[in-house]
Amino acid sequence: MRIWTWIRCNRSLSYIHDVTSTVSQHRYLNHRGSRALIYSGDQDMVIPYLGTQSWIESMDLPVVEEWRPWKVDDEVAGYVRSYENHLTFATVKGGGHTAPEYLPKSCFLMFRRWISGESI
Repeated sequence: MRIWTWIRCNRSLSYIHDVTSTVSQHRYLNHRGSRALIYSGDQDMVIPYLGTQSWIESMDLPVVEEWRPWKVDDEVAGYVRSYENHLTFATVKGGGHTAPEYLPKSCFLMFRRWISGESI
């Protein structure tokens, strides 16, 4: 068995970028009531959280809960905002492009709380 070396963001893969936007698909799923957790590291220099926030805002969803901090071990681990039909957007404080790689504990607890229906 051969063990391959992991390459993050492997740009040698042969594929075509043929999807310019997924906003309509996300809007459709949201209107059907599908829960969604979208998160971004606040130090992601590849896809900054402000771009993700702008993308979410382009769906014109009403805000259910304004920005508030979420915590891990009594320290702010990021900020979270909730939208109509169970769409949650969270930032991960100190997280880069692959936030769970940088902050596995915070990301695990964020996901566990969300998947369990608890407040992040």
